[in-house]
Amino acid sequence: MEKLQTPGADDFMSAMKSPAPLLKVGGAPVLKEFKEFAVKGNVLDMAVGIILGVAFGKIVTSLVEDIIMPPVGLLLGHVDFTNLFFSLTGKHFDTLAAAKASAAPTINYGLFLNAIFNFLIVAFAVFMLVRQVNRFRKTQDAPAAPATRDCPYCLSAIPMMATRCSHCTSELKAATAGA
Repeated sequence: MEKLQTPGADDFMSAMKSPAPLLKVGGAPVLKEFKEFAVKGNVLDMAVGIILGVAFGKIVTSLVEDIIMPPVGLLLGHVDFTNLFFSLTGKHFDTLAAAKASAAPTINYGLFLNAIFNFLIVAFAVFMLVRQVNRFRKTQDAPAAPATRDCPYCLSAIPMMATRCSHCTSELKAATAGA
């Protein structure tokens, strides 16, 4: 049986046998290309965004657990959401820490509620940020009102508020500022 050959297959196989050709791709060292990629502004912006996102997540978690949930728990009758759980063993535990210390399987719905509040706050903050950025873009991208219009008789460009064409001297209706 004859072996099928594709163009460049021998080049690929020889490159796979020796690691030296892999250090150069298209004549430029791979490490140099990676450095150029990593130093580009958009990669650095993304890295800064991820770092700030992680820090923001910690702030939101603290906001939910330390500021929002205690008053909510107080309003619901002195409930500590971090200690809301079901023990699957049937034994009663006073705290989630006690249940975890005894290796009892639990369903931690209080922690789940905290995670939902975290998500809602982060989602709302991201929504407000995107909303503000979109407003800013709209004001930047808004096209300026045209400064000229065409004369209906000679089709020359004339100022918007002109009452007579400077090219053919035809009388025109003055354009209103809002039109």
